[in-house]
Amino acid sequence: MKLMGIGDEAANGVDGQIQATRELGWKFIEPRGVEVPGFAKANFHEIPDAAFDLGVKKLEDAGIQVYCFGSTVMNWAKKITDPFDVTLAEVKRAIPRMKRTGAKYIRIMSFKPGDEEFKTPPEVFRRVRDVTNMFLDEGLQPVHENCMNYGGMSWQHTLELLDQCPGLKLVFDTANPIFNPDRSKPKPWPRQDAWEFWEHVRDHVVHTHIKDATWNPAKNDADYNWPGEGAGRVRDILADAFARGYDAGISIEPHMVVVFHDAQSKANNDDAMRKNYVEYGRRLEKMIGEIKIVSSPRPQNRG
Repeated sequence: MKLMGIGDEAANGVDGQIQATRELGWKFIEPRGVEVPGFAKANFHEIPDAAFDLGVKKLEDAGIQVYCFGSTVMNWAKKITDPFDVTLAEVKRAIPRMKRTGAKYIRIMSFKPGDEEFKTPPEVFRRVRDVTNMFLDEGLQPVHENCMNYGGMSWQHTLELLDQCPGLKLVFDTANPIFNPDRSKPKPWPRQDAWEFWEHVRDHVVHTHIKDATWNPAKNDADYNWPGEGAGRVRDILADAFARGYDAGISIEPHMVVVFHDAQSKANNDDAMRKNYVEYGRRLEKMIGEIKIVSSPRPQNRG
């Protein structure tokens, strides 16, 4: 089992991300947004070459390995009507950078869903399949996240995407079902159920994403919680995963100080971010220790 977190939840800058990782005693990180001294913050596969080289050197000097790229490839900010060249360029930039860091996995999505009920358009399958093959051909593993995207509209949509894109695997986010509508059901769409989603996709999960949340009807949005204190069924899902022999990556994204996709969320207080991130990681470690005492693993899903 490899513990890590999405770096920009710990700090904006690479130095702060390294500091939080070392404070937890972890050896792995999942970089997403990174600010390297002298350069503007951007995704790890999009920062200039000089910034990337400096960032990688800092990670290497600190003894921290890149496990998975938290990419922007086909994410919720992208539409299926956008030129595919945008996606292809991101993939072509990411591949050599993954190889440079030794990362095996890259987190991808499947474009922003529309506002109305619909079947996932065939063009989504074609693009995700092409991207999947580009990474697989280079010996790299793309993992699709159940987020605000076509493949995340329900567990049925996820399984359909996997069927249409051979070789694609999953990263499962325990809290995303809390705020995502279940578009497999009639309107008004209910929110998804984290355990139900997990039960149906767990055989395809090779990377696990821990955050927790409670739906707040008053503000029509989620409130984010410490792991195990929300509706994400974090403890149950981890217990089930460990009992089934899961021994791959577990990545935290607290969302309690900064929300990556919320334009109103300000990530200016690196000290608060780091303290929250470290506390979150320690609470998760404690939970995992408690679960491991009673888990009886069967070898499966090793990454």
